[in-house]
Amino acid sequence: MTWYEGAFLGFLQGATEFLPVSSSGHLVMGQTLLGLEVPGAGLEVALHFATLVSVLVVYRARILVLLGGVARRDGVQLRYAGLLLLASIPAAVAGIGFGGFFESLFEAPAVTGASLLVTGCIVWTAGRALAREPSGRVRAGTAVAVGVAQAAAIVPGISRSGATVVTALWRGVDPREAAAFSFLMSVPVVAGAALLKLPGVIAAGGVASSGDGLAPAARGVGAAVAGAVTLPVLATAAVVACVTGVLAIRMFRAMLEDRSLHRFAPYLWAVGTLFLWFAAVR
Repeated sequence: MTWYEGAFLGFLQGATEFLPVSSSGHLVMGQTLLGLEVPGAGLEVALHFATLVSVLVVYRARILVLLGGVARRDGVQLRYAGLLLLASIPAAVAGIGFGGFFESLFEAPAVTGASLLVTGCIVWTAGRALAREPSGRVRAGTAVAVGVAQAAAIVPGISRSGATVVTALWRGVDPREAAAFSFLMSVPVVAGAALLKLPGVIAAGGVASSGDGLAPAARGVGAAVAGAVTLPVLATAAVVACVTGVLAIRMFRAMLEDRSLHRFAPYLWAVGTLFLWFAAVR
């Protein structure tokens, strides 16, 4: 695998992880149309941690306040941390209890195509939700609703950022707070997903020091990028994913502020329809 292939996968991960277009849906489309796959657990873990760092960079001040408040047992910050934990439970239950089912959906291109259409409908409603006056902060009921939306986004083609933020908007949460809560609640989920992959990386011997050692895993790169993932390629992919992720989060927040998030809907409808057509005729 070359450094520019790693950079491309890093860019794709960083952009689609945070914009409301579904990173999992684009992964399935890439696998189906181009034969591209994430080359083994090592790169997958690196990309997960890179996007985690993106959130930490953008929301570093908010996170420091939260951690400091929790350490001082400040009631406001303890409550917010509890809401983030509450919102993480549905995805954890779904992932652990029904992981095999969700994995099987990645092998069904029609599911991804249909889910992209659903995501387009969800994102389209953001325009109307943003036109309403925010009515309150995140409460327990909102945290549960947003958590359920995050769990639904395990389905390939359902955007995590789109589903969670739009759910929060319809619950009356301020747009900036809706984005902050969505991205902060992704921290334990993304970290957990990366940590679950670590045993596979360790069992495979980590990453290769040259182009000869590590064979791609079952969900490794296709023929175009077959071979070992070297440390320089891993670092390149991670850095590109992190930088792209920071830019994507800022772009997402800017589109919330100018109430243009719904403009992603036509793209989602177009690619979803085309991918369903491809899945039907291939």
